[in-house]
Parts: sequence; C-alpha cells; structure tokens
Amino acid sequence: MDTGDAAPYCKRVVLKLSGEALKGDRTYGISPSVIDDIAGEIRQVHDRGVEVAIVIGGGNFFRGVEATQLGIERTSADYMGMLATIINGIALQNALEKNGLPVRLVSALEIKEVAEPFIAKKVRHHLDKGRVVIFAAGTGNPYFTTDTAAALRAVEIGADLLLKGTMVDGAYADDPKKVKNLVKFDRISYDEVIARALKVMDITAITLCKDNNLQIKIFNITQKGNIVKAITDRNIGTSITSIAALNTKSEEG
Repeated sequence: MDTGDAAPYCKRVVLKLSGEALKGDRTYGISPSVIDDIAGEIRQVHDRGVEVAIVIGGGNFFRGVEATQLGIERTSADYMGMLATIINGIALQNALEKNGLPVRLVSALEIKEVAEPFIAKKVRHHLDKGRVVIFAAGTGNPYFTTDTAAALRAVEIGADLLLKGTMVDGAYADDPKKVKNLVKFDRISYDEVIARALKVMDITAITLCKDNNLQIKIFNITQKGNIVKAITDRNIGTSITSIAALNTKSEEG
C-alpha cells in the first residue's frame, strides 16, 4: 500500500532500531545502502511533522548475552554491547545529517566527545525544536535490553507510540520462519503477549508499556517504505495495546 501523503496518527514516536537491521546482507557491520535507506525514511517521517527519537541496538557488532558464551563476564559483556550501540549511533547520526536533519546523539554512558548525556527535559526540548534524537548505550545498566531502554525512553519523553522494527511483519504465536501457516496478530493486548510469552519484546518492556498505556507497533523494517507506513497506516504490522483499546476498536469495526 502506498501511503502517499497520508497523515500520521501520532505526534511523537520512539523507533527501536536493532543493530542487525543495519547490516543488510552482511554478516556484521553496517551496510551503507541500508543505513541510507533508513535515514531517508526517517526524513519522510520527520517531514510529516512527527517528532522522532530512535533507540539503537548494537547486535551487528556485539551482543552482550552471546558474549557470555565466550567466557566474558555478563556485566563486562553488556557494557561492550553498549559501546557497539554508540558506534551505530554515530553512523546513523551522520546518515541523517546527510539527509538534512538536525540530530542529537544522546548516550546513557558518559562519552562527551561524541554524545550528550541523557536528560529527559533536554531531550524533550530537542524534539520540540524539530531535532531527531538518537539514544545510544541502552539504559546505561547491564542486564537490561535495548527493548527495555526503548520503552523507558518512550515513557520518559512522553511518546505516544513505540515502534519496533523487526525482520518479520508482526507478532505471531510462534516463529513464522520456522512454523508454516501461522496467522499474524493484527492487534493484541499487553496481557495476552505476556500470557503467551510471545517473543516480540522482552517482558520488562511490555510491562512498562502496559503500566504507562504506551501503544507498541511491531512491523517489518526490512521492507522499504514501512517506517513511513508504520506512522500513517494503523493496519500495518501488529499493534499491542490495552484490552480496553482492543474492545473499543472491535466496537468501531
């Protein structure tokens, strides 16, 4: 579906962007064409008047959880993963600036030579001024995923939508790459995601969104144009929301 000049249904969003999404067909690192395409789409979202913040992962360089299998202590491994997100943040900042966007890179770890420290009030000011904000280094704490960082930052800055770009087109009862003929959930409640233990986001992130009534949208980021569609087309991907909101939608439909 071509969204054309379709109006966005949200004002301020946080996009959770995995490191894996940046590598394209590579085994690791950053694909220049992929990061340029993503930056171009974020520009289109920004041009529609949506305030955009991005939480970026580092799995294209280093994953803390997997590193523990190499004998690296978990806390150290997680900090190594946070540093990988800063590398991706610098690269994405450069790509966005080449697209003419004002960008601020904000880090949960102090690294003042390349990034600002996270201060919620200052980030909200940046967004009010039309700047794109990239959050790097997760929450700054080991044992917390970038999913949780995305949910936390979204709540802290008053976002009205949390977008999670994945390699599949929404949430399923199982892995659609391994199990055939699964039906995608168009809409599902936080409680059902938790009860079914769906692996769309970690439970801490889902619970945080539930407690703050923050809608989540799961969508396929590998398909060109989907970042724009995710903020203009309510039917793309899977929406995770409250039971009350689901009931309201059913009554309308």
